[in-house]
Amino acid sequence: MAAPPVMSELETWWERNAPRWASDATDYIGSIWNEGAYGLTFGQIIMVVLIMGVAILIRGLFARTLVVWVTRWAAGSTTQIDDALVKAIATPLKIIPVVAGIYASIQVLDVDPAVELYASRIIQSVVTLTIFWSLSRATRMLEYVMSDVKRSLSGPAVDWMIKALQFILVALGLGAVAQQWGIAVAPLLAGLGVFGIAVGLGAQDLFRNLISGLLIIGEKRFVPGEWILVDDVVEGTVVRINFRSTLVRRFDQSPVYVPNSKLADAAVTNFTRMTHRRIKWAVGVEYSTTVEQLKAIRQEIEDWLMQDDRIAKPPEVALFVRVDAFNASSIDLLIYTFTKTTNWGEWLKIKEEFAYIVMDIIERNGAAFAFPSQTIYMDQSDPPEIMAPPDDKAPVKRVPGPDNRKVGAQGSTSDEASSDSERGEGEE
Repeated sequence: MAAPPVMSELETWWERNAPRWASDATDYIGSIWNEGAYGLTFGQIIMVVLIMGVAILIRGLFARTLVVWVTRWAAGSTTQIDDALVKAIATPLKIIPVVAGIYASIQVLDVDPAVELYASRIIQSVVTLTIFWSLSRATRMLEYVMSDVKRSLSGPAVDWMIKALQFILVALGLGAVAQQWGIAVAPLLAGLGVFGIAVGLGAQDLFRNLISGLLIIGEKRFVPGEWILVDDVVEGTVVRINFRSTLVRRFDQSPVYVPNSKLADAAVTNFTRMTHRRIKWAVGVEYSTTVEQLKAIRQEIEDWLMQDDRIAKPPEVALFVRVDAFNASSIDLLIYTFTKTTNWGEWLKIKEEFAYIVMDIIERNGAAFAFPSQTIYMDQSDPPEIMAPPDDKAPVKRVPGPDNRKVGAQGSTSDEASSDSERGEGEE
C-alpha cells in the first residue's frame, strides 16, 4: 500500500534532519511495528484493538442513549405492545456496533482473500442470527396482542404457543445460515417431511385433539372458571384448556382430563353464561278446591312474582301462573318464572322463600295440597247369596247310598221293608 504524499514528504524530511540516535530509534520501533505475531504486524494488532475498543464504547453509548430513549418513549404510551417489543429487541440491537467493528477490523488487516471470504460469511451469519433472534424475542408481544385468547387459555398453553413460534423462527434462522455456507437445506426438509408423515400417521389422535383444542379456543365455547355440562362426558368447572385435553373439576372436587375431541364434537351446555335461572313448578291442589279459590291462589302468586325485584319480568323473560292440568289426584297449577341472579346459592334462597309464599297463599285461601290417592266405588246391583253355617243341634238326615238300597230290597232293614210294602199296596 503506497504511503500518502504528505507522509512521504514527512519521512524524507525526517531522514535528512533527524539526529542519528533518533533515526535509529525510529527504525527499531518500525521494525518491531512491522514484525508482529501470528502473521499480523503489531500495527495491525493495535489498530484492531483500537477499532474494537471504539466499537465496544459505541455499543455502551448506544445502549445508554438510543435504547434507553426508545424504552422511555415506549413506556409513555398507553399500550404495552411497544414496551414488550423494545425490551425484546434491545439486546440484539447492541450487537450492531460490535459487528461493524469486526467488519472494519477485517478491512484494516488486509488479510488473504480466502480468509476474508470466511470472515465475511461469519459476519453475515451473525447478522442473520441476530435478525431472527430479534424476531424470536419479539414474539413475546403476542401475550398482549392475544389477550383475549390468553384469558381463554391457561398460562402454560400461551407459553407453549410462544415457544413453538420461537422454535420455528430459530429453525428458519439456522436454515438461512446454512444456505449462506452452501449447505443444501431442501433435501433435509424433504427428509423431515417424510418423517413428519410417518409421525402423523401414528399420532392421529394427538393431532385431532390439537385441532379440536384450537377450534375450542377460536369458538370460545368456554373459558377457565365456567360451569359446563357435556352429556355422558363430564359436568363441572373448567380449570385449564390445553392443546390436547381440557381439565374440568367436578363438583366433588375430582379432576377430569377430557380429550378436546370429545368437547369439540359434542353439545356443550355453558351454565355460566345464563342470563337468568328458571323456576318451573307444578303445584297440585285437591279436587275439592273451588273455582273461586283457584282464581284467588293463581292471582296472589302472580302478584307476588310481579312485585318482587329479584324476579325477571316480561317482556325480558316469560312469566306464567296458570291452571295447567287435571291430574289423577290433583288440579295442577303451572308456575314458570326466572330469577335475575344466576348464582346458584342465591337462586336456591329465592326458591325457598317463594315456596313458603306459595304454601301460605294456598293455606290462607282454604285449599290444601293434593297427594296421590285412590277412591274405590262398589256397585251391588246383584248381591251374592249368603250361606249360613249348619246348626249343631239339628239332626242330621242320612241319605241312603246305592249299597243300602240294594240291601233293603232283600229285607235287611225294617224301614226300607215297610216302605217297599207300602209301595206294593198302593200299586194293588
